[in-house]
Amino acid sequence: MRDLVVLGGSSHPLLTKAICRNLTIEPSKLDSHKFANGETSIIVKDSVREKDVFIVQSGCGHVNDTFIELLITIAACKTASAKRVTAVLPLFPYSRQPDVPFMPNSTGAPSVSTTKDNYTFESAPSTPRPLSKDRNRGYFSQANEGATKSGNKDTIRVDTLKQPPQPPKYTPKSVITNSAATHFLPQIDAQGKTDSGYKQWISPNGTLIANLLTTAGADRVITMDLHDPQFQGFFNIPVDNLHSRPLMKRYIIDYIPNYRECVIVSPDSGGAKRATAIADSIGCTFALIHKERRAKLPKGPPSTSSSMGTSLSSSQTIQTHAPQSPYHQNTPKMVATTMLVGDVKDKVCVLIDDLVDTSYTITRAAKLLKDEGAKFVYALVTHGIFSGDAINRINMSQIDKVVTTNSVPQSENVAILKDKIEVLDVSRIFAEAIRRINNGESVSMLFDHGW
Repeated sequence: MRDLVVLGGSSHPLLTKAICRNLTIEPSKLDSHKFANGETSIIVKDSVREKDVFIVQSGCGHVNDTFIELLITIAACKTASAKRVTAVLPLFPYSRQPDVPFMPNSTGAPSVSTTKDNYTFESAPSTPRPLSKDRNRGYFSQANEGATKSGNKDTIRVDTLKQPPQPPKYTPKSVITNSAATHFLPQIDAQGKTDSGYKQWISPNGTLIANLLTTAGADRVITMDLHDPQFQGFFNIPVDNLHSRPLMKRYIIDYIPNYRECVIVSPDSGGAKRATAIADSIGCTFALIHKERRAKLPKGPPSTSSSMGTSLSSSQTIQTHAPQSPYHQNTPKMVATTMLVGDVKDKVCVLIDDLVDTSYTITRAAKLLKDEGAKFVYALVTHGIFSGDAINRINMSQIDKVVTTNSVPQSENVAILKDKIEVLDVSRIFAEAIRRINNGESVSMLFDHGW
């Protein structure tokens, strides 16, 4: 290889060694450490002057730390007079941010993932309830964790109800996006709107991440299976979005008996295009799990404001179908419905997805497929992040086998799931892309045929 230097970050050193082994070169030496206050320090020990540098850093683990480490490494190489610097990101960070505020109650995902002994794997997530509001005495918090359901399915018995200190003031709802960050936001509906009608907006981080990479000095980006392919439009530098489709297609043909009789299933409507591309290429049938949320108007007359004039005791009940103030008289109740489009009875089903984080989507999809009569369920995913209690959920779910790639470190997951998981190697695809870019050749062949 002419003037080729491959550097590996701390996120996935095994993948860096595998890529260099396929290129028949040794990875260059890079020293990364942190100061006592948490700042990252990078030292490039080999000369990169007038070299073609490729920095391998996957967006997994401590994403913010690894991304800052990547930016500093790029800047260090440009400062050291590197001819060209290419960022190799098997899993691209910050590429799956939603366009509406994250709502754990409406999406079905928990606020904080904790290991449990039993899981329900229900296809329909719970429906969020609006805040109870008293125009005379202020706002009350929602029913706490001690609330228990009574015999009437439309009522909830409250054991403890917190009241704000005097004078009454607004108590916002706590929305926890993950176990490491806590944000206090007002109650929002399925469209991301608050009681005042204002729609909350989140920061679209695509432009920011692209600007950070280009400002640091990246001349090119190589990644695999972007969650949203339109993410490439944020960059003004070349972006090679490699596909794992050839690897999955080869696995289905080689390791699934009577693969032409299996059913390729998309766990949600967003991945339908990805799944149909694989189904069409191998001549299999296709099925889709469709989930939608429909607004259901409350039944019965609304409660009057005078009914809330006295303080609530632990023995009183809150009618969830009747709003607590005139403002909420026509507040709809969001009901989630899940349906399977296609026939999977007595069939081998192959779930196709690009990314698995908390595993709620694929485990619920597997339960729905088994309930519909599926005989065997495979789950083929490109990026197996498996954060929180995802591994425990998969181990206790209806999924018979999980197939993922080593774009993210999988050694610990393999030790837990053992024969239930299989890892496909993507180092050859990235090594061939690096070789072709270094030689000035086209990489379009890798999109359809892999390596």
